[in-house]
Amino acid sequence: MKNENKLKDNINNMFKKKDGSKFYLVAFVILFVLLIARVIFVGNVNNVALDKSDVKAPIELTFSDVLRRANDIKTMEIHKDDVAVGTLKDGTPYRATITYNPELLEKISKNGATVSINNNDSMWDSVAKWLPILVSVIFLLWLLRLMRGGNGGGGITRSLIGQNPTKITTGKTKTTFKDVAGIDSEKQELMEVVDFLKHKEKFKALGARVPRGILLSGEPGTGKTLLARAVAGEANVPFFATSGSDFSGIIVGLGVAKIKEIFELAKRNAPCILFIDEIDAIGQSRSKHSLNDNDREQTLNQLLIEMDGFANDTGIIVIAATNRPDMLDKALLRPGRFDRQINIDLPNLEGRRDILELHAKKFKIADNLSMLDVARGTTGFSGADLENLLNEAALHAVRVGHKVVEKNDIEEARDKILMGPKKNRKIRPEDIKLTAYHEAGHAFVSMHYADITNPIHKATIIPRGRALGMVQTLPVDNKVSMTVSEVRADLSIDLAGRASEEVFFGPNKITTGAENDIMQATRTARYAITTAGLSPKIGMVAINQLDTFGQRTALENASEKTAQAVDAEVRKWTDNAYKDAKSLISKNKATVERIAKALLDKETLSADEIRDIIANKKTGAKKTTKKSNAKK
Repeated sequence: MKNENKLKDNINNMFKKKDGSKFYLVAFVILFVLLIARVIFVGNVNNVALDKSDVKAPIELTFSDVLRRANDIKTMEIHKDDVAVGTLKDGTPYRATITYNPELLEKISKNGATVSINNNDSMWDSVAKWLPILVSVIFLLWLLRLMRGGNGGGGITRSLIGQNPTKITTGKTKTTFKDVAGIDSEKQELMEVVDFLKHKEKFKALGARVPRGILLSGEPGTGKTLLARAVAGEANVPFFATSGSDFSGIIVGLGVAKIKEIFELAKRNAPCILFIDEIDAIGQSRSKHSLNDNDREQTLNQLLIEMDGFANDTGIIVIAATNRPDMLDKALLRPGRFDRQINIDLPNLEGRRDILELHAKKFKIADNLSMLDVARGTTGFSGADLENLLNEAALHAVRVGHKVVEKNDIEEARDKILMGPKKNRKIRPEDIKLTAYHEAGHAFVSMHYADITNPIHKATIIPRGRALGMVQTLPVDNKVSMTVSEVRADLSIDLAGRASEEVFFGPNKITTGAENDIMQATRTARYAITTAGLSPKIGMVAINQLDTFGQRTALENASEKTAQAVDAEVRKWTDNAYKDAKSLISKNKATVERIAKALLDKETLSADEIRDIIANKKTGAKKTTKKSNAKK
C-alpha cells in the first residue's frame, strides 16, 4: 500500500500546477463572456433606454423622410452614431439615421422643433471600447506568466502538458506468465528481465547488465502487450503503459516534454516496466527527406537521449511493441537502447492448442470437444483470433440454444471468420449444380493427393460472404516447408474445380467461379519459381526481393528476357497442373459425379463421407428439403 500511495502522489505531482495562472485564465474567460453579451444585447438595451418612456413603438424614418417631413418634427436628439431619435408633433416617436447637415438642422429648428446633439457615451459604448483592450491585456499577462513558468517552473510546455497529459496506464498488474500461452520461447527470453528485477544483486556480482530496452515485434494480436504486462506482473513491479501516438500533438515541442515527463515518472518509481506500444509512431527512421517532420524527429531524439542516459542499475526496463520493426531508426535499435529484439510469430499447432485451452477456461465447452482438432483448423490464427473464435462459437451456441459450446458451434464460428456469414440469396439452379461439381472436383483431387498434402476436412456448397462454397483442409502438423511434389499437388487441387466444370459441362460452360483458385495457383507457382528456386529452367535465383515495406515486388532486378522466361515457366506449371487435374477427373468421372450429387443432397460433406463415396459406400444421407447455393 505504501508503494502504491507513493506512486499515486508522484503521478499527481507530475501534472499538478503550482503557479497562479488560473486567476488570469478565469479573468480572461469572464471578460470574454461579457464581450459576447455586449455584442448580443447592446442593440436591444439601447432601444429600451431610448424608448422606455414612450407608449407607442417608434417608427423608422429614412433620411429622405426626415427631409420631407421636417415641418412635422417636434424634437430631435442626435447621437454620435448618426442616429436621431425624437417625437413628431402628433406625439409619435421616431428613429432615423441621418447625415450631419447644418442646413437641415437649421430648417428643422425654424419650424419650432427642439434639436440637440448628445456626444456622451452610454455605459455599453464604454464597455465596447475598453473591454477588448482589457481582454487582450489579461491574455498577454497569462501568456507571459506561463512562459516564465510561474512559481512552479516548467514554462508554457509544462502547463500545456497539464491540459493535455500523456495517456498512461499505471499501477501493478495481476497478469503473469500463467496468463500467456503459445509463445514459450519468447517467455523464456524475458525471464532474465524478471530475474533481474527480483534479484539484481547476483547480476551485479558478475558485472552483467540486464537489457535496457526490449523490442517486441510481430503480427497484430500475437500478444505483445500481454507479454509486457506479464513481465511486470511476474516481477511485481509498477507497470507504465503508453503509446507512440500519445507523444504527438499540434504543438511543436510537446512530444519532447512528454517524453521527459514519463521518464521522470519512471525514475521516481524504479524498478518498473515502461511500455510504449506502437513505437513506430515516433521511432521511424530519420532521413534527409523527413525535414518537414521536425517535431517527430525531436521527439525521437529525446527518446534516444533518455534511454542512453540510464545507469546500469536503475531498474527501469523499457519494453516497446511494433508491427513494423523495419521502419524503426537504427539508432533506436543499437545495443544500450533496445538491446534485445524478440519477434513473436503466429502460434504453431501446439501453441494454438495451448492458447485455446487457456481461453476455454472462460467458456462452457463440451467434454468431447478436442482443442487439438480446433487448433488444426485454425492455421494462421493469432492469439487474439483464437479468443475471438471461441467467443463467436459461444455466441452461436446461445443463438441456437446449446447449453455448452459444441463442435458445430466452433465450425460455424470458423467458417464465419474465414468466409463471412451465411448468405440467404437466391441463386439459379444451374449455378448451384455447377458449384457442386466444381467443389466435387476440388474434393476428389484433394483426396487423391491426401498422402502428400493436408488432409481434407469438409466440402460445402453453403454460400458465405463472397464464397459460394469451399473445400477445407486441416494440417496434421507444423509444416515449415514444401517439396516440389507438394507444390505441384497443391496446384492441381487449386485448378481441379475449373477442370471439373470443363469435364462435365464442356469448355463453353466454364464459369468465373475459379477466379480465386487461379489467383492462388499463380501465386504459388510464381513463388516456387522466382523465390524458392524450384524451377530447373530459371535456376536458384531469387528474383523477387522484399521491399522496404515487406512486400514482394514483381520480378525486381530481372532483365526483360528473364521476366519473359519466368512468365512462360509459370504458365507451364499451371498448364501441367490443370492437365493433371483434368485427367484425374476424366478417369474417375462417375466418382466425382457421386460426390457432386451428395453435395447437392446434403450441402456439406465431411472427410469421412467423401471417403465413403469414393469407396462407393452408402453414406446414409437424408435428402434435405432446402437446396443451398455454393461457391467455387
